[in-house]
Amino acid sequence: MVAYSFNPRFIEPIRQGLKTQTIRADGLRPHARPGQLLQLYSGMRTAHCIRILPDTPCLAVMRVEIGFSFGQKVLIDRIKTDGVRVRDLDAFAIRDGFLDRYDMSAFWRDHHPDTDDKGFTGTLIEWVRPAETEMGVAA
Repeated sequence: MVAYSFNPRFIEPIRQGLKTQTIRADGLRPHARPGQLLQLYSGMRTAHCIRILPDTPCLAVMRVEIGFSFGQKVLIDRIKTDGVRVRDLDAFAIRDGFLDRYDMSAFWRDHHPDTDDKGFTGTLIEWVRPAETEMGVAA
């Protein structure tokens, strides 16, 4: 199993099945592999740690490249997954728990102030959307 921790703003979008992916930098530990169970938390390694969902299967793992334009504000203007350009940046941002690419860009600026013209290269991890019964929807 592989555990990921999320900013509290993503708890409800994950629980509701709106956020079904995460973008992570490459680090010392390997990322999940398709089929592995993921543990999704908020506040991991703190007294306020909560588990967002029961273990959920990893659906896909891909290389992700994010490019930015630099005007008055840093704006995400291109994304590639496994070398293929994402055509609908808003749809991608929504799957990542944002309202649209502008919301995603603002979050990126706030949490990655060192963003430069080289862009970002990392890993995209997708998981299986929670079943409707797990989301509190009557069958």
